[in-house]
Amino acid sequence: MRAYLLTLTILLLAGCANRPTPSESYSVAPGESPLGRHVQQLAAAQPAGHSGFRLLAESTEAFTARAEMIRAAQLSLDIQYYIVHDGLTTRALVDELLQAADRGVRVRLLLDDTTSDGQDYRIATLAAHPNVQIRVFNPLHLGRSTGITRAMGRLLHLSLQHRRMHNKLMLVDSSLAIVGGRNLGDEYFDADQAFNFTDIDLLGAGPVAEQLAQSFDQYWNNQLSVPIQHFLWRAPQQASLDEARRQLHDYLAQARRENGELYRRLLAYRQRPQLQQWLEQLVWAPGEALWDAPEKLLADGTPAPALLLTTQLAPAMQAVSRELTLVSAYFVPTGNGVDYLADRAKAGVTIRVLTNSLEATDVPAVHGGYAPYRQQMLELGVRLFELRRQPEQENAYSFLGESESSLHSKAAVFDQEKVFIGSLNLDPRSVLWNSEVGILLESPELAREVHRLTLEGMAPVLSYEVRLEQRDGGTRMVWIAEDNGQRRVLDKEPGGLWRRFNAWLADVIGLEHML
Repeated sequence: MRAYLLTLTILLLAGCANRPTPSESYSVAPGESPLGRHVQQLAAAQPAGHSGFRLLAESTEAFTARAEMIRAAQLSLDIQYYIVHDGLTTRALVDELLQAADRGVRVRLLLDDTTSDGQDYRIATLAAHPNVQIRVFNPLHLGRSTGITRAMGRLLHLSLQHRRMHNKLMLVDSSLAIVGGRNLGDEYFDADQAFNFTDIDLLGAGPVAEQLAQSFDQYWNNQLSVPIQHFLWRAPQQASLDEARRQLHDYLAQARRENGELYRRLLAYRQRPQLQQWLEQLVWAPGEALWDAPEKLLADGTPAPALLLTTQLAPAMQAVSRELTLVSAYFVPTGNGVDYLADRAKAGVTIRVLTNSLEATDVPAVHGGYAPYRQQMLELGVRLFELRRQPEQENAYSFLGESESSLHSKAAVFDQEKVFIGSLNLDPRSVLWNSEVGILLESPELAREVHRLTLEGMAPVLSYEVRLEQRDGGTRMVWIAEDNGQRRVLDKEPGGLWRRFNAWLADVIGLEHML
């Protein structure tokens, strides 16, 4: 019996035998494809170094942009994501991805390892296609067999396993790219009937896409990127891929029959493509891709500043002189962040912050890291807005859909002249432990548009404004809202008992540096 248990434990905890080190590969030159040459021609008509941009604030447009980009790919398709959830939108994109691979497009798919939990074989089935390569980043090497052993393995290697690749990037022919807050899944494209995230992405064309191609190559060729087949005893063959295709087509056909309205909205691009028109309407401006060095996740202790995206973003943060608007799903400013806000406020900068309320956040523990700083920020003159829970409410705020929503956007607007959009939340986890990517661009037009959208999201019908009021000789926080044209003042923070407990516990046990 002991021998049997020992053998079983080894089977559960052991990874596959040693495999050869995967070979390096690199992005294509943009001038090698007709699409890339077309983008180069568009860029040549603009001032040197300018890139083309389009905001993707509306969820269906964000999905359409991804699908049409995959359709437009002629040589290469590089995809890097933290989360990929099953659903109609993901399966529609996978269908487009396989069609691209059939055309001869080289597909490189890089996923954070947590997305592959329990899905190794299913994900690897796509890599049975000769033109598809799939790697997982920062993988768990031991204990992948079951949910219990994966949890044990991550706990036993927590110093490395809590560091995740949070990047979101889709890149076509090193010429077109999408970055932003959206992962892949129905809840990111307003296609989930129960819950949707509010988000914003940015389409970039030209030099900034070439920069993002460099970032993808750095992650793809890093020692933490491991081919998914390395964790399988036997890699899927062509027959498995053929069966997966059949199931995929059956699923899409069933979705068309049973959920026709959603299907037609999402897949309208097949009859009415828009990408070419969007390329002709791009806003051209100076832009720079920013990303964490992948070595950040290998750092012994706190990463060196040179590895951090925030070090690259710091000059823009420090140069703000009039107005600073921050949007972050998870906002944990820490003492250093409050000191920065105090310095900017002292210099006369108007500061607004939009984040999730306790009742709307999908991670109440993070709220426990944010809440202790509210009063201090309010005393500095910072205006705080917390997105309300929005059950089945249709509104004009174009970050939002019609289902119950939670803020997932990440953006910063500097003096309505520059704007940063990416995967970076303003919290210690994003700054120190996860890897992130984004674009900083100097465009008053796009900066003002993001600022306008944010102000819409701060409206009292959508968000609480947290304020300090003098009552009974003391100061207390209140939450200002509006319903049916009537102003409401709440003395107690909105949110259920269980959410309050989670937020309180995170604060009490000192999880701030992990949030």
